[in-house]
Amino acid sequence: MRALLKFSRAVDWINAQVGKWVIWLILGSTVISAINALVRKIFNTSSNAYLEVQWYLFAGAFLLAAGYTLLNGEHVKIDVISSKLSKRKQIWIDILGFTFFLMPMCLVILYYGIPFFLQGFRSGEVSSNAGGLIRWPVYILIPTGFALLMLQGLSELVKRIAFLQGLIPDPTVKLQGRTPEEELVEEIRRQAELAEARKNAAA
Repeated sequence: MRALLKFSRAVDWINAQVGKWVIWLILGSTVISAINALVRKIFNTSSNAYLEVQWYLFAGAFLLAAGYTLLNGEHVKIDVISSKLSKRKQIWIDILGFTFFLMPMCLVILYYGIPFFLQGFRSGEVSSNAGGLIRWPVYILIPTGFALLMLQGLSELVKRIAFLQGLIPDPTVKLQGRTPEEELVEEIRRQAELAEARKNAAA
């Protein structure tokens, strides 16, 4: 189990790093969209390449951040019933969900997604739209994104099994914790209170 927990920490680190960088794809898509609008308004011209690269970047953000989303517990989760159950039962529901739903889905998409990418790469497939882009860069996002999601699913599975064995604290507790931004605000507030207390003591 120690080796599996080490694997889990490595996967968590990888998806955390991916999540930090993927946010820039959203910025890139926004900037390109703004440039495209300005060029169209000012010069009365445009290109399908601008439009396609926007959805390429959006697809990249959506697919590559799937594992990061699962890591932080921000995926869609219906807990109307599970929230009323004990913690151990909630963990068992997660284990069953990862094992019988998430993993098979990822494997099926990888099974079809990898050949789909390879076919587009070998053929040099290009968009049928005038001025469109080559397609394989966006095709590779499919297996890459679901590989990251599957790895994170395995990591979450390991953590929940380890919790049931009493080896680690509840891995879902951090999901209800404060964000880094909230931690920063709290620290600023605390420092301000300390400064005010020192000022009052000096007076």
